[in-house]
Amino acid sequence: MRISGHVIVFLSIIVLCYIDLSVHARPVVLVLSNDDLNSGGDDPGVGDSSDFDEFGESEPKSEEELDPGSWRRMFEPDDDSTVESASPQYYSGLHKILSAASEGNDRLMEEAVEEIEAASSSGDPHSQSLMGFVYGNGMMREKSKSKSFLHHSFAAEGGNMQSKMALAFTYLRQDMHDKAVKLYAELAETAVNSFLISKDSPVVEPTRIHSGTEENKGALRKSRGEEDEDFQILEYQAQKGNAAAMYKIGLFYYFGLRGLRRDHTKALHWFSKAVEKGEPRSMELLGEIYARGAGVERNYTKALEWLTLAAKEGLYSAFNGIGYLYVKGYGVEKKNYTKAREYFEKAVDNEDPSGHYNLGVLYLKGIGVKRDVRQATKYFFVAANAGQPKAFYQLAKMFHTGVGLKKNLEMATSFYKLVAERGPWSSLSRWALEAYLKGDVGKALILYSRMAEMGYEVAQSNAAWILDKYGERSMCMGASGFCTDKERHERAHSLWWRASEQGNEHAALLIGDAYYYGRGTERDYVRAAEAYMHAKSQSNAQAMFNLGYMHEHGQGLPFDLHLAKRYYDQALQSDAAAKLPVTLALASLWLRRNYADTFLVRVVDSLPEVYPKVETWVENVVFDEGNATILTLFVCLITILYLRERQRRQVVVPDPVGGDVAQPLDADVAQHLAAFPR
Repeated sequence: MRISGHVIVFLSIIVLCYIDLSVHARPVVLVLSNDDLNSGGDDPGVGDSSDFDEFGESEPKSEEELDPGSWRRMFEPDDDSTVESASPQYYSGLHKILSAASEGNDRLMEEAVEEIEAASSSGDPHSQSLMGFVYGNGMMREKSKSKSFLHHSFAAEGGNMQSKMALAFTYLRQDMHDKAVKLYAELAETAVNSFLISKDSPVVEPTRIHSGTEENKGALRKSRGEEDEDFQILEYQAQKGNAAAMYKIGLFYYFGLRGLRRDHTKALHWFSKAVEKGEPRSMELLGEIYARGAGVERNYTKALEWLTLAAKEGLYSAFNGIGYLYVKGYGVEKKNYTKAREYFEKAVDNEDPSGHYNLGVLYLKGIGVKRDVRQATKYFFVAANAGQPKAFYQLAKMFHTGVGLKKNLEMATSFYKLVAERGPWSSLSRWALEAYLKGDVGKALILYSRMAEMGYEVAQSNAAWILDKYGERSMCMGASGFCTDKERHERAHSLWWRASEQGNEHAALLIGDAYYYGRGTERDYVRAAEAYMHAKSQSNAQAMFNLGYMHEHGQGLPFDLHLAKRYYDQALQSDAAAKLPVTLALASLWLRRNYADTFLVRVVDSLPEVYPKVETWVENVVFDEGNATILTLFVCLITILYLRERQRRQVVVPDPVGGDVAQPLDADVAQHLAAFPR
């Protein structure tokens, strides 16, 4: 029996999670000591560094420029794109890898790897990144961590951002924070450059395609794009003139949400129709579209017009966009820091987190105000606790440099990673989900595996679940063709373990179960106990219960009834749903303590062995199609005979005085009885 429970622990300080339909993160709680706040340096020279220049002079860059070698061309080809970030040979090899995974064609996969390897040898950094992925997973080459690391290092030096993510995560796992923080800082800066000017980043956490050991049907149903019934209803409402529905559809197309392909043209169409109905949120996003040049020619004047209209309609987050334009001098006569501050203050007055963030930047840099690092830190804290990703970025830089906060590389690395994972390369998760929903499990596995290498916990658990759930149908490619059972189980085990290290308690639990029951590996109670201990450290009630059971029976842990009871009690304290199994387990402990080595205890110990046999018998015998039909007919016959006998007994009732004299029948009963044949 499994006990449900979901507690994600992130350095015991911050819990950050995103919802599918909103572009805003849920509120979080950031707890830091006064020592952290008061011990940081306040060197004026450090604050003037360009590293803190949120409002720099550079123009916004396209996603292709921010993520060279992006896989976007394989999924969202853009004929108008003028950016050529990688060689044709690289894209040819990548296309073959994805096709081979979809078709389950190991020969094509070998051809693809050879082509990529040739391009890698010629010095192409993006091909080197792919070879790092190939060696890291052992695809058509013997798995080699050293070769994977070497290729990713060369690729990172050549500017491949996905390899930088992979290297940063490798350093993080080894607690090499001094190296990890440098890479994550660069990646986080790139991610911030891809964010919108007045709202939070639209990128959401990748969808978890499983819930425990089963498919997460609820989340998947909401990700089917235009085939989803809810979306079709929403589209019908929009076509009938519903402004809110128009805005939502535009939002889905603009950000590529709910399984839809990102389409700026359709987004612009629906936002334009919505503003005709006076929908203010669409006005703000039209301002964003013109400011970014997404699907249209960049036009800061129009951007300012739309943002101003949205602000007049009470959409206070639009004040941030207006303030940003005044800081940069875009769409206005000239830069005006005073007006920018006033607009940011209006956003703050209406409790907009981005307003707190932008004011923090002004105070940090001394733009239009007297420089005050402490005041900036307070604004960043408020924004971070509201889930503003840019605020995490600024706090990460403070921890990194020791400006305003006490230097702490571990905290800086963690915050940088939060922001970096929202960069343009996170689009891989959308394409992976799209492939999975279409039944293309092989392609989904490749995409999730790529993200897993880059340190995304959800992708790690999704890839591991696909390997376990689909087995040979996962199209897993090993060193010399399709994965053997051993290769597949080892890869899944590695993915689960990496996910558990990042706070996925269910992952550690599955590893423990694999060792305990011998699923895909040799049965090993000691390793099972180690995995359960890891899950228990994340407050998993099931792991606590399992540890109690192992102490009770001396499996992989010392036989100790007192420790067993302690773990059972902890399981109940952690999850109230554990009351029934814990009650039964405590009853078993009582029997074991008072009737040790008796027949009753032996019967209790035999139950785990008897249950699978009974379950197998029920499945093979009772639920067999022919047997089930016969059994159903037999039950129906018995029911009919019982009802007939009951009917006959109600017809003749003996007289309470003269027991052998029949009583006259009631008219209704006689009429009812006449319907039966004699």
